[in-house]
Amino acid sequence: MSAKQVKTTNYGNWVSTRIIAAPAAIAVVFAALSLLTLVLLVPAAIFLAIAAYFAYARYLFSPGGGNVQEKVRNLVLENLCWDGNGKALDIGCGSAALAIGIAQKFSRSTVVGTDYWGGNWEYSQEVCQANAKQQKVGDRVTFQRASASSLPFPDEHFDAVVSNLVFHEVKDTTDKVGLIKEALRVLKKGGDFALQDLFYIERMFGRPEDLVDTIKSWGVRQVEFVSSKNSSFIPGALRLPFMVGTLGLVKGKK
Repeated sequence: MSAKQVKTTNYGNWVSTRIIAAPAAIAVVFAALSLLTLVLLVPAAIFLAIAAYFAYARYLFSPGGGNVQEKVRNLVLENLCWDGNGKALDIGCGSAALAIGIAQKFSRSTVVGTDYWGGNWEYSQEVCQANAKQQKVGDRVTFQRASASSLPFPDEHFDAVVSNLVFHEVKDTTDKVGLIKEALRVLKKGGDFALQDLFYIERMFGRPEDLVDTIKSWGVRQVEFVSSKNSSFIPGALRLPFMVGTLGLVKGKK
């Protein structure tokens, strides 16, 4: 990302300031109470360490700290084998970074970004629209509120479908594999897809090889699993299961 884009485009950070502030505030409370009993210095130190970790993670995700967030997102673009003709859907578009990236890479495409924009994130539909306008693709990218569990589109509506780190966050269903099926429902026969998430979390998605077999059983003709957690740009501090240490990607052609 260029210096100009950093200044003008608000793509946010996957580690919100609230995630840092909450344990930091608890650490301060325990530190103050330790004046009564020194044993409370232990939880104070623990919560301070948690806050420090998330602050460091936020830095690593940011453009100034290695830009890991953009590099992870670009894995989706790199694995989308699409000619760029037609309509693309970005499920759970967040701040619109991926939707905008598709529009920039594929100049003949139109893109729809959907998201629920819940209160846990520093994103909104207005932020998405502003970002698309700033990146001069606002005429080809639109946004609407929708859950990944029930996409408001007919079957086989899009030529390409992408998603990045969304399915594990969806709250209105426990069937995470079903979210993949819903994503592919709106993809045309012969259309291309690249979906990235924490696919190594077996309690959500099962084993990667079984996930591939399940997707094939839906009649999808080409499916490949990519172990994106092993990407060389991901530093050790972010290889934890609750960060991007369980990252995987499924791609193919319906």
